[in-house]
Amino acid sequence: MIDLLYDPAVWASLLTLTVMEIVLGIDNIIFISVIVARLEPKTAMRARQIGLALALVFRIALLSVLTLLIGLTAPVFSVLGEAISWRDLILLAGGLFLLVKGTHEIHQGIEGHQDNTSSAAAAGFGAVIAQIIVIDMVFSVDSIVTAIGMAEHIEVMVAAVVIAMIAMYIASGPISAFVQKHPTTKMLALAFLLLIGVALIADGLGFHIPRGYIYFAMAFSAGVEIINILAASRRKAKSQA
Repeated sequence: MIDLLYDPAVWASLLTLTVMEIVLGIDNIIFISVIVARLEPKTAMRARQIGLALALVFRIALLSVLTLLIGLTAPVFSVLGEAISWRDLILLAGGLFLLVKGTHEIHQGIEGHQDNTSSAAAAGFGAVIAQIIVIDMVFSVDSIVTAIGMAEHIEVMVAAVVIAMIAMYIASGPISAFVQKHPTTKMLALAFLLLIGVALIADGLGFHIPRGYIYFAMAFSAGVEIINILAASRRKAKSQA
């Protein structure tokens, strides 16, 4: 264990894997930011904390059973000559979940149906946690399978996951606050969820879409939205002046 601290290759793999885990965690942050948007601020903060804590637990738990993860990538059956593994099935289920959830949220945003009763809020909190657990499991499998291919030592993997989760926790608050302050960004985030869902389904079917393309599209769209928000703020300031 101590020897790893003096190995430059270990530090390089830790840095690379940490960056990769943070990038892969963008999907998780977007989902949590959208899903907690309808909760009260204090409740939303608690939901974010629980969601990210569960994500960390799932990732470390999966790292502790590496043989199981290797088994998840083994073919279970074939469809039209395409081998399907348990990992593929998990990605398919997660992608479909994101498509259904994103479509449902977009529909609610357009129709404007809201239920502000205390019982609905309590039920909503439970539903939010349940949905975060489901999607955490999906993203954890994809994230840890990637980690196994990039590092040799489980200590390095655990350290990278912990550092990435700390970074995600720090970023989740400002991102959630930004989404709540600017309602139009929630619709953009929901569009991102649909895009991520399609990518997960494609991965599950054996058609890998490079994440760089997806994240570039998301970054470009977010940049355009930020420019629109700044322009709207300036117009509002001029009209008030």
